[in-house]
Amino acid sequence: MASRALTSIALSAITLLAGCSAFRSYDTELQQTNQQLASGNVDAALTLLEKNNTGENKDLLYYFEKGELLRAKGDLTGSQTAWRSADQVVGTWEESVKLDTDKYLTQFGSFLVNDKVRRYEGYDYEKVMLTTQMALNLLAVNDFDGARTEIKKTHEREAVIAELRDKEYLKREDEAEKQGVKTQYKDLQGYPVASLDAPEVVGLKNSYQSAFSHYLAGFVYEALGEKDLAAPGYRKAAELRPNTPLLEQALLNLDKPAGKSEESDILIVVQSGLAPSRDSIRIPLPLPISNNVVITPLSFPVIKPDTSTVTYAQIGVDGQQQNLTQLNSTTAMSRRALRDDMPGIILRTTVRAVTRAVAQKKINETNPLAGLAVGITSAVMEGADTRTWRTLPDNTQVVRLRLAKGEHQLSLPNALGGSRITVKVDQRYQVISLRTVGNQVFASGVAAHVIPSATPQVVASIKQP
Repeated sequence: MASRALTSIALSAITLLAGCSAFRSYDTELQQTNQQLASGNVDAALTLLEKNNTGENKDLLYYFEKGELLRAKGDLTGSQTAWRSADQVVGTWEESVKLDTDKYLTQFGSFLVNDKVRRYEGYDYEKVMLTTQMALNLLAVNDFDGARTEIKKTHEREAVIAELRDKEYLKREDEAEKQGVKTQYKDLQGYPVASLDAPEVVGLKNSYQSAFSHYLAGFVYEALGEKDLAAPGYRKAAELRPNTPLLEQALLNLDKPAGKSEESDILIVVQSGLAPSRDSIRIPLPLPISNNVVITPLSFPVIKPDTSTVTYAQIGVDGQQQNLTQLNSTTAMSRRALRDDMPGIILRTTVRAVTRAVAQKKINETNPLAGLAVGITSAVMEGADTRTWRTLPDNTQVVRLRLAKGEHQLSLPNALGGSRITVKVDQRYQVISLRTVGNQVFASGVAAHVIPSATPQVVASIKQP
């Protein structure tokens, strides 16, 4: 009777798991969504997003993706609404961390729960980029005061993350020593170690502080006349991305007198491509199980960069080519996040595999059929977490100019002949944001308008409703 009950429980576990998030192919869903975005069909992308998220309780990723898609469509109000929902989720996470950091780390560091079935809390760089993108939405309608609020929130969020990660790394080292796990990602035979050790990854101070976010903060504070706050923003940006003339010049220019009243200080932001996806790769590891060393294939995440969109070196402004300066790479930040997280991932995966194998061996001794069921369940469940914010732009580049008030023409090259954008400059300080995916150029807000080319599908012309 007991063996039948055990078998029933094991088989029921398989049935229950069939409906859980572990079986959701998030990357496949977002590949289809992003294909529609890259073709300029934002409405179809939104339809797919809704189709794949029919549950009543939407998760953080849904709001991340919806906000970015609505931004591309030009619906900045809808985009902010979606992102405010995401911000509330992140805010709840912040409060739980601040309330009891040790309790949070204990729950998150559980060895028994596979990473891909945990509630998605977002990577650190996603949490910071969320408020940065919200600030860009507000700047698109010249709301510098509103953008200032989001920027302040960004700084506060970075502080929470920094304190949490310091404690997490110490706790993880203690747990690894206690569990006897010494494996590092460089020991994983067949793992693309070079991608995590690339200079642009190792050169980052951490995975969540962006030179673009801090430069944008400096620009907003300067526009509001708060030069004492602008200077730290520019200084931090220069620290995060050293030897960048644009950033060094921004600090020097703070001491210069204001420009002519008929001119405007313009920041053109070009965000291109899509955030990288995550995939799961299996690596055989020797594990100590019941006094024996057993070679066991375990799953670990890898980063797959997006290749849909070229990165521009220049942008045309009234017929003159202006050099763009890159201030952010989501691919590099994502790889840095994974590089920092790999010790914890290896620790949790290894301990979980050993615990599961020992339990399965004991079940096999009393009921082989139940052991088989548990083994099947374990095999199906085994896999790295591949969820990540996929519509987030990959590269962020900028150019800063002084332009006379009035109408100006911008142009971006692409594989099908180029895209033209008209810009109305009428503010003393102004931010013009452009987004490119594939051969599509999206511009939203009150100042920029994409001019349809001879080939209609090349350019998506977006207006603020």
